[in-house]
Amino acid sequence: MGRVAILGVFVADCTFRAERQPKMGETLLGKSFALGPGGKGSNQAVAAARAGAEATFISKLGADAFADLARGIWGEAGVSPAVPVDSDSYTGAAYVFVDDDSGDNAIIICPGVAATISPDDLEREHATIAAADVFMTQLEQPLDAAMRGLEIARAAGTRTILNPAPAALLPDGMLGLCDIVTPNESEAEGLTGVAVSGIADAERAADALIAQGAGAAVITLGENGALYRNGSTSLHVPAMAAGPVVETTGAGDAFNGGFAAALAEGASPEAALRFGTATAAISVTRAGTAPSMPARSEIEALLAKNI
Repeated sequence: MGRVAILGVFVADCTFRAERQPKMGETLLGKSFALGPGGKGSNQAVAAARAGAEATFISKLGADAFADLARGIWGEAGVSPAVPVDSDSYTGAAYVFVDDDSGDNAIIICPGVAATISPDDLEREHATIAAADVFMTQLEQPLDAAMRGLEIARAAGTRTILNPAPAALLPDGMLGLCDIVTPNESEAEGLTGVAVSGIADAERAADALIAQGAGAAVITLGENGALYRNGSTSLHVPAMAAGPVVETTGAGDAFNGGFAAALAEGASPEAALRFGTATAAISVTRAGTAPSMPARSEIEALLAKNI
């Protein structure tokens, strides 16, 4: 088993399905509601663990019912939490709107106590990060904490992945600490100014990210799969079909968790790209975020059908 350490946020996903979002001042009757575990970092840790990695999640929780929800999904998936509890704050929550026809989503995140994650918290997990094969973070927690995690990992020789989501202005030098950066199309455009509407655009955006310091870039392209580029090599993996699309909310997290798990085991970039793409393909056939993450056996079965 490869070892993956992930810094990020847990939030309780409050998911509303309806024909459309309400306008300001308007009330609509929805189709359904679900409460479930979410947060990019937590989702990615669940995806990595279910995909076969020894996954450790670094975050913070409040002392409340949503924290119980977090511990439940981590225990089921096999995620090891490095997560202190702060009883003076609250566990994060998210409003998730899902279009009932298309499965597309819109999200508002309140990270709660995870917004207080600091560089000192990362120092306390120095040994965990240094011992990992892959360290991955996103941008839902404070950027200085993400920066310190990347610095610790880089100094220890741990492979570093930055999933730059949600989109934000990055501190100087952050991309220089990243072996791989994994934006989607809109995040790539926000970081580079290159509008991504196809593979050629994705290659240009990847080159711009590499010019900013990243070792390599993976641009996730939704229904067009994913592109890996390291400056001299481009690899494109088409999307895989695993069934009708139910919800796309956790697709990016599924990809990143599966991709990191494969790299941690020593897979080549191309094999890891295919593994992550298969992980995402299965996740979108199910409702929810963390609950939609597939088991390794499911991922391998889909890969066998797409040789």
